[in-house]
Amino acid sequence: MQLRKDKWSYDHEKDSPRAMESIPYSLYYGTFVDTPELGEIRIRTKCLIGVNQQGVIDFIHPDVEQPSVLEVFKHNYVHFDSVQSYFNQFFFPGFIDTHIHASQYPNVGIGLNIPLLDWLKIYTFSLENSFNKENFKVAKDIYTKVIKKTLTNGTTCASYFTTIDTDTSKLFGDLLLEFGQRGFVGKVCMNHNTDYPEYQETEAESLNSIKHLIEYFDGKNPEPETLVKPIITPRFAPVCTRSLLKKLGQVSTENNLPIQTHISENKGEIQLVKKLFPECQNYASVYDDHNLLSSSTILAHAIHLSDSECKLIKKKSCSISHCPTSNTFIASGEAPVKQYLYKHKINVSLGTDISGGFDPSILGIVRQSILVSHHLSMKTNNNSDKLSLNDALYMSTQAGAIAVGMESEIGTFDIGKKFDSQLIDLGGMSSSIDLFDWQLPNKSDDQDELQSKILNLLNKWVFSGDDRNCLKVYVNGRLVLDKSNQWVLVN
Repeated sequence: MQLRKDKWSYDHEKDSPRAMESIPYSLYYGTFVDTPELGEIRIRTKCLIGVNQQGVIDFIHPDVEQPSVLEVFKHNYVHFDSVQSYFNQFFFPGFIDTHIHASQYPNVGIGLNIPLLDWLKIYTFSLENSFNKENFKVAKDIYTKVIKKTLTNGTTCASYFTTIDTDTSKLFGDLLLEFGQRGFVGKVCMNHNTDYPEYQETEAESLNSIKHLIEYFDGKNPEPETLVKPIITPRFAPVCTRSLLKKLGQVSTENNLPIQTHISENKGEIQLVKKLFPECQNYASVYDDHNLLSSSTILAHAIHLSDSECKLIKKKSCSISHCPTSNTFIASGEAPVKQYLYKHKINVSLGTDISGGFDPSILGIVRQSILVSHHLSMKTNNNSDKLSLNDALYMSTQAGAIAVGMESEIGTFDIGKKFDSQLIDLGGMSSSIDLFDWQLPNKSDDQDELQSKILNLLNKWVFSGDDRNCLKVYVNGRLVLDKSNQWVLVN
């Protein structure tokens, strides 16, 4: 007997993009785990969820005994996905990555311990500058790989940075639709890159490209869905003029578009901002003074914020994207995330920050966010700096939904929300997790025992799992990735 790895399917090689395909009314039965509130884990067992043809959750029936009740729903026009026989499987909301540079994917793992500003000059700007019409094939290869890699790790929605190039940014949006991943396309805006002047654009080019992308994606999305959307993306304050920053804020307001940028990632960066914007009180006020802070703003990193900046960010209802792997890899610092969440009441989501970060998996970022908070706690001698598993999983889903302005549409399993989900399997033949019989739920368990065992399985997944445990991925109710037949035994 041999173990053979079959090619698993993205099911995207069709005449039309995956996002355009119709879906049947679908039923899902099994254990559903999500995090509706900060610090809270919700577990629903023997739960039946109906998803309509628009990919929206139509009903939720917990504690459904089967098979008798389920037989009522098994019509020939209904797709039925059941995991009732496998206690090592559960549905979890799709991960939401709120900070990732798609164009930097080839640089993953490169540049250890080089400070941020040097890292940009040595590795990043030259790579991003290669994205153009002449290198269209290379750009497509890179963008295809990063979408496939994030999908296979359970990321159903991501807020992406591309480059300053409009054509390859359009290409990236097309690929998101082709693979069926929900995404925000951030064509980078910067017109004052003094450290790498060959990689910048004029203010007019920047504004015109955004207008073009807005029109382009308006005509691309399948009605009534909006799977791919542009996001206003001033790279960060030091590479943008005041005029460009101000006008980008206006474009966001006029077109109801979200904003993403970087803030306080590195102490050298903060000093540079003070030098370039001496009239502003602090880094956060640079963005506020140019109308770039709002409830639709994602601020990446935010490691070294002052109390006054935290108060401003909270007042403006901005979200932070915490990127612990990147912050550690290039030695930028340890963000006091627990303080942001509970003291300042700021929404904090998670980002892989490829390629400052080396891990494209939000599951890995969940793990790292907890470990970094423990290191910070040891440094401060304050246990209140430690993130819980519940906190980190909330940041990976519902907090991400809030950050991208979709908290009423994705992030949890609730009626009226879109079915963006991953099916987690801890017992597959390729799983890195070893399970023992006494750790698995069984029919004789009472509710407390059942909940306790599922929580233990959840912990095992977070701290020992990887992409091999992500069996299926759904976006808008569509099965966009299926690895259920990846491993087979052959003679």
